[in-house]
Amino acid sequence: MEPVVRIAVMVTFLRMDQPPAAAAPALPPGMNVHPEPYCSAATYRYLYNTVGAPYVWWLRRTMSDQQLAGHLRNPAVSIHILHDASGQVAGFYELDATPWPSVNLSYFGLMPHAVGCGMGLAFLRHAVDAVWHRGARAMTVNTCTADHPRAMPTYLRAGFRRVREMREEWKIPLRLGLDIPGHLRL
Repeated sequence: MEPVVRIAVMVTFLRMDQPPAAAAPALPPGMNVHPEPYCSAATYRYLYNTVGAPYVWWLRRTMSDQQLAGHLRNPAVSIHILHDASGQVAGFYELDATPWPSVNLSYFGLMPHAVGCGMGLAFLRHAVDAVWHRGARAMTVNTCTADHPRAMPTYLRAGFRRVREMREEWKIPLRLGLDIPGHLRL
């Protein structure tokens, strides 16, 4: 049995059944989002690990490179990367259209240097608008108490509504070396 740390989180599932009525806020000048149609496992790990480290993102870390590469080759999965004017990565999001005509925002976040710079809602709306431009009929996302405290308010401002909440206990392998906040530990 692998050594783990046990944590408890409240997970909130959110849904959007129609495009937001309000216009999307613009990304800051010089910021742009590019789809990454051939995202490598190494690039994805860099994005996922850097964005997710403060928020205990761990599931994709347990995948082998082969499993992750297979996931990234799925035509229903798309990776989109936010860059600043100098080309530096500022964030990413992952869309999964496997449950078409619904699309799940599997992962969304900013690099640590971009958090608190006022671009979160505009970047989220980029993801939301991309989904609706594809012709989806619904969009889902979930967040939890391990995520940034502004995650939930930002999802609600973007037009998502709460569907349900549930308490989950996670067994995170110690080998991942994640810094687990004390308030989440069991």
